[in-house]
Amino acid sequence: MTQWNPVKGQIMTKWAEDVDSTNPYPSYPRPQMKRDRWLSLNGLWNYVITRTMDKFPTRYDDKILVPYPIESALSGVKRPLKPREVLWYHRMLIIPPEWHEKRILLNFGAVDWNCIVYINKHKVGSHQGGFGGFFFDITEHVSWKNPNEIFVAVQDPTNKGSQPRGKQILKPWAAFYTAISGIWQTIWIEPVSNLSINTIKITPIFDSDEFEITVIDTDKRSILKNELVSTPKTRVIIEVFQQGKIVQSTEGETSIPIKVKISEPKYWSSESPQLYDFRISLVINETIEDTVLSYSGLRKIEVKKDSAGIPKIFLNDEEIFQLGVLDQGYFPDGLYTAPNEEALYYDANIAKDIGLNMIRKHVKIEPAIWYHHCDKIGILVWQDMPYAGSIIRGSISQILFRGRWLWKTRALRKNKEVITQFEHELQDMVEKLNHFPSIITWVIFNEGWGQHRTIELTNKIREWDSSRLIDSVSGWVDKNVGDMRDLHKYPGPMMPELEEFRVSVNGEFGGLGLKVPGHMWKGPKYWAYQTYKTQEELQQEYAVLLQKVKKLKEQGLTTAIYTQISDVEQEINGYMTYDRILKYDKEFLQKIHRNIIP
Repeated sequence: MTQWNPVKGQIMTKWAEDVDSTNPYPSYPRPQMKRDRWLSLNGLWNYVITRTMDKFPTRYDDKILVPYPIESALSGVKRPLKPREVLWYHRMLIIPPEWHEKRILLNFGAVDWNCIVYINKHKVGSHQGGFGGFFFDITEHVSWKNPNEIFVAVQDPTNKGSQPRGKQILKPWAAFYTAISGIWQTIWIEPVSNLSINTIKITPIFDSDEFEITVIDTDKRSILKNELVSTPKTRVIIEVFQQGKIVQSTEGETSIPIKVKISEPKYWSSESPQLYDFRISLVINETIEDTVLSYSGLRKIEVKKDSAGIPKIFLNDEEIFQLGVLDQGYFPDGLYTAPNEEALYYDANIAKDIGLNMIRKHVKIEPAIWYHHCDKIGILVWQDMPYAGSIIRGSISQILFRGRWLWKTRALRKNKEVITQFEHELQDMVEKLNHFPSIITWVIFNEGWGQHRTIELTNKIREWDSSRLIDSVSGWVDKNVGDMRDLHKYPGPMMPELEEFRVSVNGEFGGLGLKVPGHMWKGPKYWAYQTYKTQEELQQEYAVLLQKVKKLKEQGLTTAIYTQISDVEQEINGYMTYDRILKYDKEFLQKIHRNIIP
C-alpha cells in the first residue's frame, strides 16, 4: 500500500471522503484534563497479524490507519481478527527536541482488548479492557537523539471470551454486530514535569453553588531519602472562568478536596448548558510545574416525589420528562470509530434537533470528546456498561412462556475471573466519565445479559459516585434496587407500575423499520420489530406510539427511550439509515416531540 484508501464493498457515510490519513482526529482527546503541548500518533502504522505475542515481527502485512479498528473499511484493511491471532502495530517516533528533560507520557484512548506496549523493544506496560483510556510513562526507554520504535501487540477473543464487549460478535446476526479489534481511539504523547497532575475530579455541589476539586499528583522527582530532609511544599492554584472572564480563584493542596464558591451562578441544563472553565496549576515555591485546563457545570439530578406523591426525576429542582433515543455508536465505514469528529457529534446533534432531550448510550463507551460535545449542546446521557457475556459456564437458553422470559441453564459455575474483570471495568467507567455533567444515569445491566450481584454493584456505584441516578437493570430481571423500574416493550410503549420510591421508566420501545434502497448494509437478513413500506406509513405508526407516550407521561411515566437513532447493519429500525440519511420528515418529528417535551 503506497497510500491509504478505504476498503470498498459496503455503504459509506458522507464523511468517509473527508478522512485525513495524515492527521485523523486532530483535536486534543481529553477535554476534561487538557494540556497545551501534545503530539498525536494517529495516522498510518505498519501492521501484521501473527499467532504469538512473544516474538517481535520482522515483516509487516501492510499499513493500517489508526485509530480505525482493523475490521473497518476506514482502517484500509477490513479483515477480522480471530481469537487466537495477535495484531501487531509498529511505527517510528521522534521526540520533539524541546521536550528534552521532560517526562514523556504515552496515552491511549481505547484499545480492544488485551494489549502489550513496547518502546525500543522494552515492555512499558500492558492493559486489559476495550473501552477505557490508559497511559504509560515511557521516559526511561526513549531515545532523545534517534527515532524510537513503538510496538503495540493486541489480542481480542470477542465473543469467544467473556470480557466486556458490548454487541460485538464474530458472526453478526439480528441485534449483534461486526466485532472490532485493536486501537480504536486516539493515541498521543505529551511532556510533563517530574511533578505533574495525574488526575482531577470536579464535583458540582448545586445546593451551595460550589465546585469541589480534588487534584492527585505524580511525583517523579529523584529524591534520596537519606540526603533530603524535607521537600518544598506543593500548592494547587485553581482559577474559574465563565465565558472567558475569571469569576473565582483559590488554592489548596493535592489529594485534599478544594471548594470553590460561585457567586451569581449560571446552572447547566438541557435548555441552557452553561459551563465553567478551569485552569488548574501545580506550583512549587513560585514555579509552575504543570497546568491543565478543564471545565464543569453546576447541576444536580435526583428522584423525589411530585405534588401528587409520585416519584419523578428532577434536574436542578425542576421536574423533567426525558424523551430519549437508544444510540449504539456504530458507523458502516468506521464501525466503533466515527469517520471524523463531525460524524462523531452528528447523532447527538440530530437527536437534539428533532426535539429529544436524552441519549441512552447503549452498551458502548465513547471517546471523551463525545461527552464533552453533549455537555456543550445540553443533551442528557444515560450511560450503559458494555455487556460482558454470561458469567455462567455452560450453555444458557431462554424461552418465552406466557409472556415471561424463562432462563434455562446448565453447568451453573460462576466464573470469578469474568466477574472481577466486569467490575473492574465498571468502576473504571464510572471514575473516568464522572467528570461530564451531561451524564445523569449509570445503567449497569441491559435485559439481564450477564447479570450478577445486582444489589452489590448498585451499592458500589453509590459509593463511587453519589451524584447520579442508577438504572440497575434496563428491562427484565428486576431486583428492586436502583432509582428506577425500567421495562422494555416493542413496539410499545408501556409503563411499569408506580412504586413508592423508584421512578417508572420505559427503557426501550418502538423499533419501527423502513428499508431505504441504496442505504442498506449487505449482510444477514434485515429485521425490525415492525416494518413499513413507505415513509407515510412509518410516520403514522410513530405518531400513534408517541401519543401513547404522552398519555403514559400523564399517568406518571418519567422516561421513554425510542429504538433507535440509526440503523445498525442488518437492523433497520432507526430514525436514520446506517449511513445517516433521515427516514422521517424532520419537521414532523419536531412537532410530535414538542407536544411531549415543549
